[in-house]
Amino acid sequence: MGHALDLPAGVRQLLAKGTVIPAHPLALTQRRTLDRRHQRALTRYYAAAGAGGVAVGVHTTQFQIREPSINLLQPVLELAAETIDQMALARPFIKVAGIVGPTAQAVSEAQLAKSLGYHLGLLSMGGLSNLDETALIERTRRIGEVIPVFGFYLQPAVGGRVLSRRFWEEVVEIPTLLAIKIAPFDRYRTLEVVRALAASSRSSQVALYTGNDDHIVVDLLTPYRFWIDGRWVEQRIVGGLLGHWAVWTKRAVELFERVQEIIGQENIPRNLLTEAAEITAMNAILFDVAHNFQGSIAGIHEILYRQGLLAGTWCLDPEDRLSPGQMEDIVGVMEQFESYRDDAFVAKHLASWLDDG
Repeated sequence: MGHALDLPAGVRQLLAKGTVIPAHPLALTQRRTLDRRHQRALTRYYAAAGAGGVAVGVHTTQFQIREPSINLLQPVLELAAETIDQMALARPFIKVAGIVGPTAQAVSEAQLAKSLGYHLGLLSMGGLSNLDETALIERTRRIGEVIPVFGFYLQPAVGGRVLSRRFWEEVVEIPTLLAIKIAPFDRYRTLEVVRALAASSRSSQVALYTGNDDHIVVDLLTPYRFWIDGRWVEQRIVGGLLGHWAVWTKRAVELFERVQEIIGQENIPRNLLTEAAEITAMNAILFDVAHNFQGSIAGIHEILYRQGLLAGTWCLDPEDRLSPGQMEDIVGVMEQFESYRDDAFVAKHLASWLDDG
């Protein structure tokens, strides 16, 4: 349990209370090399917008950064950590590093993240079809020996796999697991994770975060109740670690704060449920649901490019681009949901975020 106790008290408290954690995109030049200036500006933007942390080296950062021919994992993790430290924020800010691959690779990535000052490792179970669930559980324990674990239920459409309820029942008992990002984009599987924690001996020690970009607001509003051993047990999803929150982040923070205020009330305002549906409609376009999420990263890039936070929409793979018709749909979303945009906030501060002086 020692590694779990390594977390600064403020970070541990913020994680447990719940916060906004954007999944950090990757800023590239036209030659598809790291654009350090815009990458740093993105990190500054998320902090200035009020986010409680960032997740770096995750799906939104593009998994290809790990390929030997690209070799950007360490530079990207280093740059985010340095930028955060240089800002000298007078509040806790959670640094989450994405961790992927077979056990040996995952341990190596965890060691790198720990050495760079990251607080938790977001442990993906994707791309490991040769490992059964018992091996995945042991892999989680191994990572927890290096860095506190942020569990991750990744949706199958972007490389995840279906995991059993037994898997989550065992994983939540691992002492160094401090949080779980629930992102199967599936109501039934989401409930399995929440129930597994509610029935565990660590129900108050693990923070649940939504990664269901299609169901953000309702995930956060819902008190999940389960009949366990002759009594009702309530569990909540307290925050979000989301690719959707990589854009228009100031508005996401404001929405999250409103949700936190409403949670203690008896009734949910009807207009908030309408907003929940509107945010899902926005996400369907940004994440390119019509083409099975093929343009999801490009959709995020398009918004950030229009705001000046990226120099272009380039991805590491030239084939990763907007799908046919997605651009027109994004323009429509921007017009229809103008109140969800934080363009004026970005315009006011962009020059200072881009300043390397």
